Amino acid sequence: MKVSATCYIGANRLKISGLDEFADQPLVSEDEQHVLVWNGALYNHWTLRNRLLESGVSLKSSSDSEVLLHWLGIFGLQGIDDLEGMFSLLFIDLQRKRVVIARDLTGQKPLYYHKSGGQWLFSSEVKGILGSGLVPRILDTSQFVPYHYLRHPLPTHTFFQGVYQFPAGRVLQLDFDGKETASKWLALRPNHESSGGASIFTELVTDAVMSHFQTEVPMGIILSGGADSTLLYTLWHRETGMPLRSYTAVFEERYREMAEDRKFAKQVARSYQGAHHEVLATPDVFLSNWEAYCMGLDQPIGDSAGFLTWLIAKEASREVKVLISGAGADELMGGYNRHRAFLKYLKHKNLLLNFKNVSKIPGLPVGYRKFFKAIEPDSARTFMNLAALQALPDSIATLLAVGLEKDPFGLKEALAYERRLYLTEDILKVFDNSCMAFGIEGRSPYLDYSILRFFEGMPEQKQRELIGKKWIKESLVSFGRQEVAGRRKLGFGIPIVGWFQVHDGFREKLVETLLQFDREFSAYLSPEVRTLVQFPQSAIKRNTLQVWNLFLLASWINAHRL
Repeated sequence: MKVSATCYIGANRLKISGLDEFADQPLVSEDEQHVLVWNGALYNHWTLRNRLLESGVSLKSSSDSEVLLHWLGIFGLQGIDDLEGMFSLLFIDLQRKRVVIARDLTGQKPLYYHKSGGQWLFSSEVKGILGSGLVPRILDTSQFVPYHYLRHPLPTHTFFQGVYQFPAGRVLQLDFDGKETASKWLALRPNHESSGGASIFTELVTDAVMSHFQTEVPMGIILSGGADSTLLYTLWHRETGMPLRSYTAVFEERYREMAEDRKFAKQVARSYQGAHHEVLATPDVFLSNWEAYCMGLDQPIGDSAGFLTWLIAKEASREVKVLISGAGADELMGGYNRHRAFLKYLKHKNLLLNFKNVSKIPGLPVGYRKFFKAIEPDSARTFMNLAALQALPDSIATLLAVGLEKDPFGLKEALAYERRLYLTEDILKVFDNSCMAFGIEGRSPYLDYSILRFFEGMPEQKQRELIGKKWIKESLVSFGRQEVAGRRKLGFGIPIVGWFQVHDGFREKLVETLLQFDREFSAYLSPEVRTLVQFPQSAIKRNTLQVWNLFLLASWINAHRL
């Protein structure tokens, strides 16, 4: 659609709310002065709608898209502060000759751009920019090093030269000549009333569930049988009495250590009389779907959970158009082992610094080796090391440390860093990419703004008391779900070592792909990385995540013929 002599836009809409033609994109105001394309959902759109109606605006549909068009038409760039939800958007004001571009502060919806002089290209997918024919498809090998440590490119970069990520929480205003006329960063207004404990938290999550679960199309939930997704399902059922379609990734019986998810998810679904689907992941299923998965990835993310989420979305797409996830809970309440490790570091920092060389002891278990290698006098650097696949080199740590200058750097700051980097660049990107590949909208109620504000205002000591997701577990116990609250936490991913050991096809695929990668890109690989790709058979047990990470990158490059 040609908007002006210098501005063109297009959209492909996934209809979730406001299913009539009034919400079709691009949206154009009645006076044809305002145009909007966007991706996402506004969870406070009823509040905004009422304010518009009170001011005399006439609305024709129930869509949040129509609300957003009118809201930005009245308030412009400043009105984005009032939006609560997930979004990437581009709004054009023809009368004032300006373009507003924004991405929500949680980064749930991706947005990419290319800039050349005064020319800008924006898209929610990299392939949209590359498909313009204005940007060549050239692999950016400078991202190999950060990818090896982070499982993704640097936060503002991609694996294509000249294509960049628009940062989460960024708002930019341009004139029609492509000149920047205004910009700002979105920020949470902290709620310092965190004294209510688990009861207040449960109320906030209940409210989030009721707003995020509202949809005009069929909905389902990824149910791992763990605490996070079980609490969401439990609160929904308590409020509505309605069962949900649920989906769980399962493995063959030989992988007994990964069978707990299957057992607990089935118990939860049965107790609420919901239709439960087990999505079986085997090496053969992997091999038959791997190339399609890699082709669908906008950017490589070396997390094996991505493939499982993709399989679940593929199965779920037969029945639902919205899929709920428990993403964000671990990053709010210290659910990962590295959060406990960092808390131990904070409590015993001076003592542990004297034992850093313990990491050099031969035969030390992988987890202990990583912990002692991560230890530094600087607390922020220590957590950055713990959150990466291995201790970061100075070149990458310096780039990631921007904004982490607060002293002291405690658990609260560590979790904020986790949400900014790992949650946004890995978990949420994997979830969104997998869902959108099959025309599904993914939603994450734990990232509701009311919950985020609650934790933003929480003092350090209270944050430490919640490590291990204390309030989620207390809530589950209060609802009679002690069996879920008390179960051990398992990682979400495929049994890489098990498949490598027992399945010839999987092993051959991994080894051959890495050897080819070494032949074609050895000039860009460090000696350490070359050892991993040349000898994966000997490296995979002690460096499982690193080997998988490189395998996915190599597979993605092959699939996209770069």
